[in-house]
Amino acid sequence: QVHLAESGGGSVLPGGSLRLSCTASGYTECKAWFREFPGKEREAVATLNTLGEAVYADSGKGRFTISVDIVKNAHYLQLDTLQPEDSAIYYCAARRGWSCPWQWTFYDYWGQGTQVSVSS
Repeated sequence: QVHLAESGGGSVLPGGSLRLSCTASGYTECKAWFREFPGKEREAVATLNTLGEAVYADSGKGRFTISVDIVKNAHYLQLDTLQPEDSAIYYCAARRGWSCPWQWTFYDYWGQGTQVSVSS
C-alpha cells in the first residue's frame, strides 16, 4: 500500500499560479493528477510515466506542468495562468506499472484532494 499526501491548494486571482505537491510513502512508476468538478466525473489533468513522458489534457497544455522528484518520492503540478474554470478539487494519483492510463479507475493510490479556487 502506498499513501499519498497532498498540499498546495488555495485561492488565487485569474492569471495566478499554484504549485501542488504530492508525497508518496513508496515508489510507483506512474504519477498523475486529476481534478473533479461538482457533479462531474473525475478527469485527468496530467500523467507522467517512469520514462519522463508527460501527457496533458488539452485544457492544461501550455499552462500546467507535471514533474517528479524521485529522491523525495514526490510529484508536483505547477498551475500557471489559472482561470476560473480551473476551480476544482485536484487529486494526485499513482499506480504501479509502465503505462499511465487516462481513466481514473485504473489508479490504485490517491491523495486526499486539495481545493483550487480561481476568482476575482
